[in-house]
Amino acid sequence: MSHIVILGNGIAGITAARHIRKLSDDPITVISGESDYFFSRTALMYIYMGHMKYEHTKPYEDWFWEKNKITLKRAWIEKVDFNEKKLVSHKGTEVTYDKLILATGSQSNKFGWPGQDLEGVQGLYSLQDLEKMEASTKNVKNAVVIGGGLIGIEMAEMLHSRGIHVTYLIRESHFWGNVLPEGEAQLIDNHLKEHGIDLRKETELEEIIDDGSGKVGAVKTKSGETIPCEFVGLTVGVHPNINLFKNTNLETDRGILVDDFLQTNITDVYALGDCAQLKHPPAHRRAIEAVWYVGRMMGETVAHTVTGNPTKYIPGIWFNSAKFFDIEYQTYGMVTPERSDDQQPFYWECDDGKKCIHIVFNTTTKEVDGINTFGIRQRHDVWDKWLTEKRTIEYVVQNLKKANFDPEFFKRYEGDIQKQFNSQFEGNVRITKPTFFQRLLNS
Repeated sequence: MSHIVILGNGIAGITAARHIRKLSDDPITVISGESDYFFSRTALMYIYMGHMKYEHTKPYEDWFWEKNKITLKRAWIEKVDFNEKKLVSHKGTEVTYDKLILATGSQSNKFGWPGQDLEGVQGLYSLQDLEKMEASTKNVKNAVVIGGGLIGIEMAEMLHSRGIHVTYLIRESHFWGNVLPEGEAQLIDNHLKEHGIDLRKETELEEIIDDGSGKVGAVKTKSGETIPCEFVGLTVGVHPNINLFKNTNLETDRGILVDDFLQTNITDVYALGDCAQLKHPPAHRRAIEAVWYVGRMMGETVAHTVTGNPTKYIPGIWFNSAKFFDIEYQTYGMVTPERSDDQQPFYWECDDGKKCIHIVFNTTTKEVDGINTFGIRQRHDVWDKWLTEKRTIEYVVQNLKKANFDPEFFKRYEGDIQKQFNSQFEGNVRITKPTFFQRLLNS
């Protein structure tokens, strides 16, 4: 039997542990300095907003780990000796391993701004970050959030929920402009403003100003404007948390380099999740993908390999989801801000400005490349099947009802979408007739 040690108890590490236990009786030890138990990192914002307590974010009861013979160890690891196959904690405790899985996650970016280490300036990634934010925002009236990504909008919503005025600085011309095409980005821009967020586009941070006591008192932008505030959220992305391995023989680049089996250059050492960088990513995927779903898939894949069934990591169709205040977002396949020459878009937006779909398809073959959907939930299994089977735009629009995952009494929009498609492309897609209950809701 092999002692399998997993460094990191996020979604990647814990998924690996669970699936290893399903496949073998090998001893498993999971080490984390962040928390005693696995919790849902994506739910941190809801703890701050008062919607949940910390214990509600733990997907498994505390007894689950002992029952499944998974040893949990709370420790910060300060050294990994790959030659001796051991890890050394900050207290000097040693843990030996036969096989090691590195799932050390990400850490928030900083770019050397003057004042970035002042009290009241922070990112949001870990449980400790949440605790720090809780302490730092008491009695705060004005906050500045910097960075137009998913963590930034979450932090803006968190602060807004407590009545704190939020000025949101993004350097792009629209929110998440490096990911979303203009139509969707403009929809979210409008939504942020409707919720009272002071969105400042094409605005960059110059420095964070000390109030004279070591705390943040204001920020200064590159245009020379000074914005008073008592809290600054630095949410300008994350990078792989690999500082621990910098002076070792583990091969790293931006992340820990892994092959198709998620194995590193060191025998019996694997890496997965946010800290892993694929040496040979598929053409439609990135080398580093700091996404919850990716961590989960990598964890399940590596479990097979370390238990004697070498299995390649095959990420499949790209997908992701998020929430912008009360607008839910999903994406399947690839819909980028700039289309290639052989792509054509179909964009529909509801009159209320809260819902839209954006489908991109090949101009010649009519095969769909991807979809962005806002405010209308879609079924993952349906979209994965359609994109894998290379379904055409006509087929997809004709069958949109099959992909809808909204509850029964939600208003349906397939008919409106199909009408616009027929008008825009002179198509002949059959209009979906509403059910009795849909007609009742629309009346």
